[in-house]
Amino acid sequence: QVQLVESGGGLVQPGGSLRLSCAASGSIFSTYIMAWYRQAPGKQREFVAAITASVTTNYANSVKGRFTISRDNAKNTVYLQMNSLKPEDTAVYYCKAVATTSVHWGQGTQVTVSS
Repeated sequence: QVQLVESGGGLVQPGGSLRLSCAASGSIFSTYIMAWYRQAPGKQREFVAAITASVTTNYANSVKGRFTISRDNAKNTVYLQMNSLKPEDTAVYYCKAVATTSVHWGQGTQVTVSS
């Protein structure tokens, strides 16, 4: 069973930055596709960014140029660097791990962008 623990959320002013982390259990982390999703109040969960085992990345149009996903396989951790944050980025951010035969989610971390 893969366990995911997100951290790094908080309150930030518009234009500010945050870095989210997602630590994963399991010895084959390097083979997982890792992704970040978010869910704002009253809205459906939406894709934010993903990174494959070969470090290919993909982003939602709404965050391209502002967010960067990366991974450190030695630490079993995936990161989401968020810059130039906007109020519309406010949401609970979830980490997702896609293994060969299973999908796993973290518990989420709140990001609030407000002045």
